[in-house]
Amino acid sequence: MADQHDRIEKLNEKLEALLNKQDGFAKELKALYREIEEVKKLGSEPLTSKEKTESKDEEIAGSIEDFIPLDNKVEAIKKDELQEPILAPQPIQKSTHSGFQRPKSKSSWEKFIGENLINKVGIAILIIGVVIGAKYSIENNLISPLTRIVLGYLSGLGLLGFGIKLKAKYENYSAVLVSGALTILYFITFSGYSFYDLFPQLMAFGLMVVFTVFGVVAALKYNKQIIAHIGLVGAYAIPFLLSNDSGSAITLFSYVAIINIGILVIAFRKYWKPLYYSAFIFTWLIFGSFYAFSYETTKHFTIALVFICIFFALFYGIFLAYKLKANENFRKSDVAMLLLNSFIFYGLGYGLLNNHELGKELLGVFTLCNAFIHFVVSTILFRKKLADRNLFYLVSGLVLVFITIAIPVQLDGNWVTLLWALEAALLFWIGRTKNAAIYEYLSYPLMVLAFFSLLQDWSNSYGAYIKEDHFTSIANITFLSSLLFVACFGFINFIDKKTNSVAEVEKRNLMATVMSFGIPILFLLAIYGSFYLEIEYYWDKLFYNSEVEVVGQNNFTYSEYNYDLKDFGSIWLQNYTLFFISALAFINVKRIRNRVFGIVTLVLSLIVTLIFLTSGLYILSELRQGFLNEDLSQYHGANSFGVGIRYVAFGFFALFLFALHKLSQADFMKINFKVPFEIIMHVSILWILSSELLNWMDLSGSDQNYKLGLSILWGVYSLFLIVVGIFKTKSYLRIGGIVLFGITLLKLFFYDIALMNTITKTIVFVSLGILLLVISFLYNKYKNKISDEHED
Repeated sequence: MADQHDRIEKLNEKLEALLNKQDGFAKELKALYREIEEVKKLGSEPLTSKEKTESKDEEIAGSIEDFIPLDNKVEAIKKDELQEPILAPQPIQKSTHSGFQRPKSKSSWEKFIGENLINKVGIAILIIGVVIGAKYSIENNLISPLTRIVLGYLSGLGLLGFGIKLKAKYENYSAVLVSGALTILYFITFSGYSFYDLFPQLMAFGLMVVFTVFGVVAALKYNKQIIAHIGLVGAYAIPFLLSNDSGSAITLFSYVAIINIGILVIAFRKYWKPLYYSAFIFTWLIFGSFYAFSYETTKHFTIALVFICIFFALFYGIFLAYKLKANENFRKSDVAMLLLNSFIFYGLGYGLLNNHELGKELLGVFTLCNAFIHFVVSTILFRKKLADRNLFYLVSGLVLVFITIAIPVQLDGNWVTLLWALEAALLFWIGRTKNAAIYEYLSYPLMVLAFFSLLQDWSNSYGAYIKEDHFTSIANITFLSSLLFVACFGFINFIDKKTNSVAEVEKRNLMATVMSFGIPILFLLAIYGSFYLEIEYYWDKLFYNSEVEVVGQNNFTYSEYNYDLKDFGSIWLQNYTLFFISALAFINVKRIRNRVFGIVTLVLSLIVTLIFLTSGLYILSELRQGFLNEDLSQYHGANSFGVGIRYVAFGFFALFLFALHKLSQADFMKINFKVPFEIIMHVSILWILSSELLNWMDLSGSDQNYKLGLSILWGVYSLFLIVVGIFKTKSYLRIGGIVLFGITLLKLFFYDIALMNTITKTIVFVSLGILLLVISFLYNKYKNKISDEHED
């Protein structure tokens, strides 16, 4: 019994110890639940009351006490109860609230600042301090040049060794120290050779090569851009920090070239775009600064030309190296950098050559050399199949771009227009037939350039002083080049209609959408302008050749010209315009059948109609006056065609109206243009009849041109409109006739009657009165027909 009692006492002691531990666990659990609730408050709605938390605490405590025996007797502890866990802690569920995010702890910010940011800032400050200290010692002659260089190397090598030693445990920190040491070594080497001449050129460049190789190896070994950025790109800043207008250009550019060679080597292994972009910007910035502020043609021409070629080739290789090795597609940023590198090189090279006496003669050759370089690269890419098709098309496009630029650089005049137009047609054909969108897009700016070049050719040729017999009409190089330009754009339009898709490879962009309308517009403008300018030039030339020297009073001599020739030229230009619009309408109806083109033609037709009825008829009246003017006919003779040409013009206008009628009735137009067309037609007929009446009255010598004749004509035509409107049940014609008659009456009472004699007044009033009675009779007789029309 004693043994059993002792055993029970021991078990009770163990139980008491477990109970004490459970009490501590319960307190810790309460604390954890409180902390969980506080964290939830950050990402979810706050609890409604404090009691909710307290009840939670009581629930926890109660759940714990359920597992604790109320008495300390061992008999009350059942075996199955001891096997159960006292309290199974529930896993913390991640809040489902979308706004809940675990706040970033202070330690993570400290980690970022302490392990990453501070060391980079520190190494930058250290390098700046070394530079400032070195510069101060140089300016105040505190230490000799040799000592400065030795101390610089020691500090750089010391920092380098310390960084390498830390690599195993602190790789990031070590990378920053190594990159800073590399920059210091570049700095010391450049200054030691360029400013102090402490060692020969071969040794200086040997050291730079060693440092560059080490920087490349270190960057690849650490697999960190920071070494390349601080060590290699940071070295670009050294010439600016040490610049005092001393040192040679060849040293500066050789130094930059060595760094770029190191970056090129890295480009074969790593695709570090920020590194490439930084090197690109610094290199061309350094050269651009030199070219703007220090360049002298006689002293630096050869050096500058050689090194821009080296820089161009290095960056060409840098941008291609990794992509070709990894066989990756080029992105838009890669394409942009290739294009930017090419055009910066060409722009600087062009500037260097253009300011050189011999270089001016080589601008075309230099441009073609650019095209040849890209051609060689594109050939290698194609034969070796080193890249995707888009890269091949891009480089091939650069070949065509530089050939295009070479045309105006080496040639001038009409040849530029022809070659650009031919090249645009070729590129467009390749782009459409080979499904190579980039070629089609390259053809667009060429089309615009070719068109503006054509405009310049027209200005230079037809704008010349015509009196000097500049060239023969039709049989001249400008008209021939215009026809060839039209042929090229005709071919482009043919391909466009045949394929009818900008590029099946990719969707239309804004430029392609604009050019889908722009190409036919440029084509039509070229056709119209080519013949228009020839017609204008022909009549202007006749006008200037009609000069006659006239001796006036007091033996004063002056020149007299046949101004009828100017009017003939103007009316033939209008006839040509009427014919051109008519041809467009017929072609659209028979072949093209395009609604948008048809609407544009109708709008242009309204403008041309207004111009002919105002300006055209006025010019015809001027030709009639020229025929009747006896003073001018004594110098140039009377030209009866000044009267006859009006009927030729009426013939062109009739063809024009017929073409508009056919176009307005075409099914593809899908517009109801019947009523507007009839109104325009009747207005035009009345206008022309009025002009013709005045013409014959003027020829007969009548002095009542604008009174008696016009009033009667308008009254008769108003009757005609009403009759047609009644029999064809067209109310708008009847209303038009009534309006016209009203205008005629107003003209009669406020204008005609003022200076008419009695007989004339009688004739006019009787005539118009009879017309009014006839109109009234017709309305009464056919009132049922008119009322049925309104009901319909």
